[in-house]
Amino acid sequence: MAKLIAVLTIFALAACVARPCQAGYGYPNPMPSPSPPPYAPNTSSSPPPATPSPSPYIPGTPSPPPPAPITPSSPPPPYTPGTPSPPPPSPITPSSPPPPYTPSTPSPPPPTPTSPAPALAIGYYQKTCYRAEEIVRETVRDASKGIMAGLIRMFFHDCFVRGCDASVLLETADPNSATEKFGIPNLSLRGFDVINAAKAKIEEECGTVVSCADILAFAGRDATYFLSNKKVFFDMPAGRYDGRVSLINETLPNLPPPFATVAQLKANFASKGLNTDDMVTLSGAHTIGISHCSSFSDRLTSNSSDMDPTLKTKLQEECKSSSGNDNTVVQDIQTPDMLDNQYYKNILRHEVLFASDATLLTATDTSDAVSAFAKNAKQWEDKFMAAMVKMGAIEIKTSANGEIRRDCRVLN
Repeated sequence: MAKLIAVLTIFALAACVARPCQAGYGYPNPMPSPSPPPYAPNTSSSPPPATPSPSPYIPGTPSPPPPAPITPSSPPPPYTPGTPSPPPPSPITPSSPPPPYTPSTPSPPPPTPTSPAPALAIGYYQKTCYRAEEIVRETVRDASKGIMAGLIRMFFHDCFVRGCDASVLLETADPNSATEKFGIPNLSLRGFDVINAAKAKIEEECGTVVSCADILAFAGRDATYFLSNKKVFFDMPAGRYDGRVSLINETLPNLPPPFATVAQLKANFASKGLNTDDMVTLSGAHTIGISHCSSFSDRLTSNSSDMDPTLKTKLQEECKSSSGNDNTVVQDIQTPDMLDNQYYKNILRHEVLFASDATLLTATDTSDAVSAFAKNAKQWEDKFMAAMVKMGAIEIKTSANGEIRRDCRVLN
């Protein structure tokens, strides 16, 4: 099943930058669930706010026009390092690799409920935990570029399965089913340690007030900021609750595979309330990170794709493995460590890895968008900010069907 792996890049939306970490699509390394450490409640905890005081941000029904670009009136304040992050948990070593798979037409994802989402608000934690966003930003800043790219990808993978509810962070939920974290598209996700470290700091300072879903949304926003050399900064509305359901069998039907056609991509994004322009915009996260060769190996065979011949030859060499390892390569050969509009220039030059990247030239509307973004970096940056906020409003949970976890890995 190696080619059903989804991105983010976007479709892993985004992807990792450093080679120790994978992003985008790729054949993942499985990670069994560790036993979470016991949680000691903070006696200073205060209950989550029932109603946010800031003016609400209300996401629209599926497929609304993208919101106006969010442009800061002034650069974000400088960030002062906080106390050192807790050491990450010990690496998780798989007992056996996942079975290989062959591409097939992906099952259509179940539609996202169309009932109005609850209000989200900018500055949601100003009164209950005023340093929440600062703590997340400090923790993300200390991560490697590869992990930052993984955080953008993780945000995408979370929102596309049951909405933005941190269900991808759970290591245990339903005793009869493994969680999303262990689904094939998610086995190579990176950045869990960053989320857990930020959560631990917030719990110590504020108690159980800030949801894991909001921490993940803030982390995706801040990773974008740092990877763009601090050019792409925007406010991320908050007020999400954490989901109580996480099922492994919901990952493949909901996350687009690296061999998806443009029609399949449009349908997949539409099922989440995102339009074609959002899809092309968010695909730009494939400008960072690395991918496993198994995700695009079919495009390396003779005459099997329109990939640039020079790039194809280069990748054939990089993907060779005498030991049978599934090697990794950078997704953007021009600016692999930078979140920029180079991805769209690469598409026009036929220098992209996945069939789902190349397919954007096969439809007039997506091809026009690719050309526009390749010419105008600012246009893409503005739309990317707006699309990240719009994606962050998918299927928001409330206190009625969610909770605020004390530990992001387990239910309360």
